[in-house]
Amino acid sequence: MDYSAVIFDFGGVITSSPFEAFNRLEAERGLPIDTVRRINALNPDSNAWALFERAEIDATTFDRMFAKEASTLGHELDGASVLAVLAGAVRPAMVAALDRLKADGYRLGCITNNVPTGHGAGMARSGNARDEMERIFARFEHVIESSKAGVRKPDPRIYLMMCEKLGLTPDTCVYLDDLGVNCKPAAKLGMHAIKVTSGEQALADLGKALGISF
Repeated sequence: MDYSAVIFDFGGVITSSPFEAFNRLEAERGLPIDTVRRINALNPDSNAWALFERAEIDATTFDRMFAKEASTLGHELDGASVLAVLAGAVRPAMVAALDRLKADGYRLGCITNNVPTGHGAGMARSGNARDEMERIFARFEHVIESSKAGVRKPDPRIYLMMCEKLGLTPDTCVYLDDLGVNCKPAAKLGMHAIKVTSGEQALADLGKALGISF
């Protein structure tokens, strides 16, 4: 299959997974590992995280709602502390791959679930062109951010929005995401979906799909 575009998730793909940062926070607070993930799994379409990623609540409300959700599970953890560690470290090899793909003529897109505050992995961009994250985002032809679009993955509409922007059908696109739940709707629409577990694995699988090596 000849593909025309490669669409990336941001946090956990271009950068290290925010879940790594969450686990460090949990260890520091003496909380069970993956506490944040369990909190976010409660009412996944209407919890604090979902509402914040769709920009339906502000940071103050998120802080309060998240703390209440944590309390429901018997834990003490405020939302502000979670947001403070959300930014991940950039994976240089992934950024280099973006440049290689662009040079080879592939269209590049990014679909990211983010929140309307700050910047970094999984968060809204700054308007500063000198900012490292902004320079990375500038490599994409189109970027769809959940906090601006009002829809978030895994809603199929957000993938179709990207296809519309690119003027391409799903079957001509490769999609990379670190969450299987986000890969499933992309694959169902016809995209070649790659679940990312590490930067090395992602590039190996992407290279295999495109018939190139990184």
